This record gives sequence, C-alpha cells and structure tokens, in this order.
Amino acid sequence: MDISLPDEAAQVAFGEALGRALAGRGRLYLEGELGAGKTTLTRGILRAYGHQGAVKSPTYTLVEPYTLPAARVNHFDLYRLGDPEELEFIGGRELLDDAGLSVVEWPSRGEGFLPVADLVVTLRVAAAGRLARLQAGTEHGRAVIAALENTDAVEGQPSS
Repeated sequence: MDISLPDEAAQVAFGEALGRALAGRGRLYLEGELGAGKTTLTRGILRAYGHQGAVKSPTYTLVEPYTLPAARVNHFDLYRLGDPEELEFIGGRELLDDAGLSVVEWPSRGEGFLPVADLVVTLRVAAAGRLARLQAGTEHGRAVIAALENTDAVEGQPSS
C-alpha cells in the first residue's frame, strides 16, 4: 500500500490513523533516509494514544519509553547503534517482546537481533511531502493495512 503525504500535517494525521489501527501493540519498523519524517510519523502515532508533548528521536539513548493511558510505546532509534548486540544491554529483547507497541527507526541497524516486523513503513521524500509505502510482515500487519484502507486519513490517496 502506498500513501501520498503532501505535508507535515498530513504525515502527523496519518501517524494518528496508523496508531489507532495498530491498537497499541506490535512492532512497527520505520525506514527512510535522514529527514524523511520517521520521527514526525512517530509523533502522530503517539498522539493517537494521548501524548501531546514533544517527540524527539532517541538517537543517543536508543529507546524512549512512553507509558500513556491508552498504550505503552517503546520508541527506538537505532541510527547510532554500533552493533545489534548492543540492544541486549539496554533490555531490547524484553522491550521488543513487550505486549505494547515498539516503533523502530533504522531497523536495518538491528538486523539479526530484531524480530519480524508486523508492519514496515518506508518513507521517501516526494516533492514537498512524503510517500509512505506499507508492507505487512504478519497477520497483525495485514489487519492494520486493511483498517487503514477504510479510514479518512488515507481516503483519496493512491494505494496499491
């Protein structure tokens, strides 16, 4: 499924729809070059669960946990990860196996350690906005895509 996101507001709105569709559980991997909007999308996801504060990418701490009334979300940024085994030292295995939602930026840096994603979103810069490509890796991921296909956040957007 491909979705055109013409500006930051559309990206945040799509993140909120994605957060609702994920229902506060699973593993979401965000791919894309620097500046593609992975953290912006995460901000929208967190808003779906009631977070109204700032969202910064946990580039140096590797993970930022959010315990919200509607969900528990672990936001990972693996950009500066030297070796996938470093995730073991921060309790990554337990956090990723958590019943909550794990959002992982730069999942390729954790290859060999990370479990299969329920959903992978690849963001690409396209004119002034972004193009998001969604690929399901599990039944939960397929259910998320099906739910998104029926929301206003993606209404009128090209999909495949």
